Amino acid sequence: MLAAIAIPEQMATAHLAGMPPQAGLYAFAAGGIAFAIFGANRFVSVGADSTIAPIFAGSISALATATAAQYPLFVGVVALFSGSILVVAGLLRAGWIADFLSVPVTIGFLAGIAVHIIVAQLPQVFGVPEASGPLLVRLAALLGEIPKANPAAVVIGLAVFALAFGAERVSARIPGALIGLVGAAIAAAALGLPANGLAMLGALPSAPPVLEFPAVDLADALRLVPIAVIVALVCVMQTATVVRLFPSEDTVVEDPSPDFAAVGAGSILAALIGGFAVDASPPRTAVVCESGGRSQLASVVALLGIGVLVLFFSNLTAFVPQAALGGVLVFIGIRIFRVQDMLRIARYGGVEIWFVGIAALLVIVLPIEVGMALSIGLSLARGIYVIARPPSTELVHVSGTTVWWPPSLTEKGARMPGIVVFAPAAPIAFTNGHFIVARLRALIAATQPVRLVVIEGSGVLDVDYTGARILCDAIARLRKDGVEVALARLSDPNAQAAAKRTGLIDSVGEDHVFRSVDEAIVALGGYEPLAVK
Repeated sequence: MLAAIAIPEQMATAHLAGMPPQAGLYAFAAGGIAFAIFGANRFVSVGADSTIAPIFAGSISALATATAAQYPLFVGVVALFSGSILVVAGLLRAGWIADFLSVPVTIGFLAGIAVHIIVAQLPQVFGVPEASGPLLVRLAALLGEIPKANPAAVVIGLAVFALAFGAERVSARIPGALIGLVGAAIAAAALGLPANGLAMLGALPSAPPVLEFPAVDLADALRLVPIAVIVALVCVMQTATVVRLFPSEDTVVEDPSPDFAAVGAGSILAALIGGFAVDASPPRTAVVCESGGRSQLASVVALLGIGVLVLFFSNLTAFVPQAALGGVLVFIGIRIFRVQDMLRIARYGGVEIWFVGIAALLVIVLPIEVGMALSIGLSLARGIYVIARPPSTELVHVSGTTVWWPPSLTEKGARMPGIVVFAPAAPIAFTNGHFIVARLRALIAATQPVRLVVIEGSGVLDVDYTGARILCDAIARLRKDGVEVALARLSDPNAQAAAKRTGLIDSVGEDHVFRSVDEAIVALGGYEPLAVK
């Protein structure tokens, strides 16, 4: 089943990558072998992937030095570099890197990539020349060429797309793309379409791949490094997602780090045998699970099946129309465009739907590698902003309990005269120390007169040196103004140790550290213990 899905997909992705169809099969073989040897997950399928192919293809094509002869070498160098980055990330146990890429930004740049894939393949489907230049320029040129479309190409492309789309709706086990390619080949041969100007895929070479190092000049290699970094980051994100969606054991949360290294080894091997960078595939991995696969033996058997095709039936692909591959890739592009995820983000994510749109627009309007880099930067900036501007709020007493809670429209709560209870809900660090102190000062200014400030630390998971110094200075100024400061509910062991090490506990005073807000206001505020009804 995996072979039936992978054969048309890998050849189509090779076309998307600007490489011959056998390069996609080589990439699938390299990724499958490397992951079977080094990978930890039992289900993940690795090979040529339509998410990363347009990234390096578009970026390399934009380089002024990329001639037709150099292009495969540049593709191989990107695979070597990105694979090496992934291997290092795996060895350093850097699975946490994937957590820096937010889902809305990821969905957005995948939508942008989907648009690139579809626009790049529509000329094949319509049987018209493909224009060069930025995506919007190519789209405008395509619209002008539609009246000259080849009817046979349109029928074949749409029929293959409909088969792939319909088969997936019925069951992921039905290889609709393969059925469509076979049907298109039979129709092309029977009707003599190659003789009537319909572009064909051509026969696959039956000779096995040869090991060869893709050597390029140092200057060219340095230009390819940024492309490789972006490809590696996308592979990190997608591999981590696939591993988490399809864990080897349902009850175990897997660290994707070993699988980063395995995918990286697959890219390195692919570069040496004439392939290109590989990635973990969500749909192919789903096929393995749904078809009863229980180990990497599924990938090995699929490789054997593809090997039989290349060695003994390579001439059959000579009758596969380019329009049929275009139909497969348009289907893949639409599948990458995750409409359901976007609707969920719009419904539950609030303003985060704007991050989807911005990331997609960046990838569509700008050169794809620039758009991807800015999208990843947008995700990181979003994460940094959340850390730098954490929710830091006043707590009020819930009547009849010992609970202190943020005030709301439904739960007003009560304030103790002269007492401010303040809760920073984040690690206190150099990124947010001044912001947290500014929020505290604003709260005190709005609550005058104040004689006791209780810092409720249940949301503080860490304290770094800079954050502690900022808070200690604020505590010293408050005490100079006659305001006592207490620390309550600093429950996290790591935060306790950090507060002690950085001098925060000394600044507050051991006798001003309490297990609850209630204890603090009874000891320092002059109140009786809060009664619980």
